[in-house]
Amino acid sequence: MEIILLEKIINLGELGEIVNVKDGYGRNFLIPQGKAKRATDSNKAEFEVKRVEIEKQQAALLKSAQKRAKALEGFVLEVKQKSGMDGKLFGSVTNIDITEAINNGGHEVVKAEIRMPDGPIKNTGEHIVTLNLHQEINVEIKVNVIGEE
Repeated sequence: MEIILLEKIINLGELGEIVNVKDGYGRNFLIPQGKAKRATDSNKAEFEVKRVEIEKQQAALLKSAQKRAKALEGFVLEVKQKSGMDGKLFGSVTNIDITEAINNGGHEVVKAEIRMPDGPIKNTGEHIVTLNLHQEINVEIKVNVIGEE
């Protein structure tokens, strides 16, 4: 399936590129999410007319993400959870917990922006969590998990 990308997508292409993707990926993810359109003649012509406007929107999103990244630089988050004597948590600290704590701290983050490659945090101590604010902008924050008994 040929599609026109309406934004930069990592490992696929840049804004405005016409790429071939598998039918399911295009039909079930890219098109419904508003990240792409089918590459028909009419859609190509429509895209060229709106290209400047779409580029301005993407630039505004990037600028907004850069401001948020600058505000979150060096941010240390403290999360309290019940734990045992050996530092293992009863339960875990998930991306939902981190999202709520960051939002309560005065910053705005969405759950989908939090990247936890090792899964939920299950021990007390300091952990690094990555926030993917934009395709091009990642910010690492420290999450200090404090055990309560």
